[in-house]
Order: sequence, then structure tokens, then C-alpha cells
Amino acid sequence: MDTVTLTPADFTTDQEVRWCPGCGDYAILKGVRKALAELGRLPKDVVFVSGIGCAARFPYYMDTYGFHTIHGRAAAVGTGVKLANPDLDVYVVGGDGDFLSIGGNHLLHVLRRNVDVNLLLLNNAIYGLTKGQASPTSIIGTRSASTPAGSADQPVNAALLALGSGARFVARTVDTMQDHLPEMVKRAHEHKGASLLEIYQNCIVYNDDAWGGLHEKKSSREMTIRAEHGQPLTFGPNAEHGLHFLAETGTFEIVNTAEAAGRITVHNERNFTLATALARLPHPMALGVLYCDPAEHFTAAWEHRTPYRPMNRDDLQTLMTGENTWVVG
Repeated sequence: MDTVTLTPADFTTDQEVRWCPGCGDYAILKGVRKALAELGRLPKDVVFVSGIGCAARFPYYMDTYGFHTIHGRAAAVGTGVKLANPDLDVYVVGGDGDFLSIGGNHLLHVLRRNVDVNLLLLNNAIYGLTKGQASPTSIIGTRSASTPAGSADQPVNAALLALGSGARFVARTVDTMQDHLPEMVKRAHEHKGASLLEIYQNCIVYNDDAWGGLHEKKSSREMTIRAEHGQPLTFGPNAEHGLHFLAETGTFEIVNTAEAAGRITVHNERNFTLATALARLPHPMALGVLYCDPAEHFTAAWEHRTPYRPMNRDDLQTLMTGENTWVVG
């Protein structure tokens, strides 16, 4: 695998970026380009796969290989790409509707199989491309084109879904956190196996301010907690609050750091129980790598059983005309 010195411009195409002004996708695109430049992998060694939705425009704006697939099937196509050429870095990009509704089945299986792909879930809690219907992550009470009286559905917790599906890497970040987002993309890339990075973003047209003050630097310090391996779970403008894990209930209590320094829980990425509790935590919202416990990934396991060899035209001809074929009609 080749690594060189690159800049975000090396991953920038000549295509006009066309999202609504103020959309969080612009910040995510910027952060992803920055991360890839810092990783130093040549554009020819990277592929972006997407389905349908606002997020699905990503391959057009990344100067890498790209595959714009059909609604909900990006994870399945990304699996095929990775198995066909394990040397590629495969990024699968989708929105909360694309990944968690029509594509929920494929997301579950790519996670449980632990395919070595990087899943970027752009979560704005609304269907943006189809003009503002409630999505699987829309909060209760969301008034939308499909729920004019307010959504009554319990929203999907993507991190919990991933953990329950057997994911070995689950992380969260926010579109506007340009110090944090690229680092999470790089951590996801470093993980060998399926990685799910949920990126909270704003849809200024159909679901503006869906995540409250999450995007504002001042308020986010009170609303979020950045989980870092080996570091105490503290939050607030001056880290004045901390989390104490209650093992008997699997929940947290918020404590004052000055009064309860010895009781503040230290984050452990390999602790599944702790990761689950952080994923469920409504306030403060947990960001960072919630869980990272590598295991043999599917590509490696698959190669042990079927040694990888690129298929050429003669192989395909043999396959199509061999004994294991039949004629219909």
C-alpha cells in the first residue's frame, strides 16, 4: 500500500459541489478530505460507495474511485468491492434513511460479518433529498411532510443498533467539529474490520437545529462528552461534570468533578457494557470512539477459505460455460 504526502486538494474533483447552502454535508466533505490527506493513501487506492440521498453525492466530490449505487444497497456493493480487491480502502457513505430504513438489513450484515469497510452514517434525522419526510432517527414529535401532527415513532439509536449487530468499532462525531471529525475518520480507517462512524449533521432546510446546540462550540461543551480511551469521562466548559458508571443498572450518574474525582469512570474502548451505556446516554451525548475491540475481519477469514486471485476474462468465460451452468427455456 502506497503512502505519500498529500493535501485535501488531491481528493477534490472539478465537480461543482451542490448541496443546499448551510448543509452540514459541506463540513463533512471538508473533514473527510482532510483526514484522507493525512492518512497519505493515494486516491487510486480509495473508493467511495454511496446509495441514494443527499449524502450519496459524495463520490462525485472525491477524486477517488466512486460508485453511486441504488437506495439502501451501498453496504452490499461496498462488501463486493472489498472482496474483489482487498487492497482498496472502501468508504460507504449514507444518510440515516439510506442506512437505517431501506438499507437497514445490509447495514446489519456488513457489521456482523465484520467486513473491512468504513461506514460513514450522515445523520440529520430527516429525509432531505425527498423533501423532508421523517426518518428512522427523527425524534418523537418531529413535524414533517409525512408526520404533520408530529412523529410518534421511537427513533433508532444507530450506535446501539451497530453494537447489537456485532460491530467491533463504533464512533460518533459532529459535522462542525473539524478538530474531531477528521480524527474519527482516521481512527475508523485504522480499524481492521467494519467500522461505523455516525456523524451528526444539520439539515438547514427541513430539520434545522434538530440536534439543538450540538453544533455550537459553546453549548456543545455542556451537551456532549468526548470519550477518550484511558481518560476520565468529564464534560462541561471547565470539565466540572463527570460520569460515574452504575454497574448494577448499566447507567450513569452525573457527579461534580471537584467533589467526586475518585468516582469518575475512566473510558475503556474495549468494554462493551460501557460502550452500550454511553450509546444510550441522552445527556450529555457521547462522542468519540465508544467501542473498539478488533477481531478477525471477514476479508481475512474469507481469504483463508478462498485465496484471493483477480478474475480475468478467461476465468469469467470458463465460469459462464462450465459444467455448473444450465439453460432456461
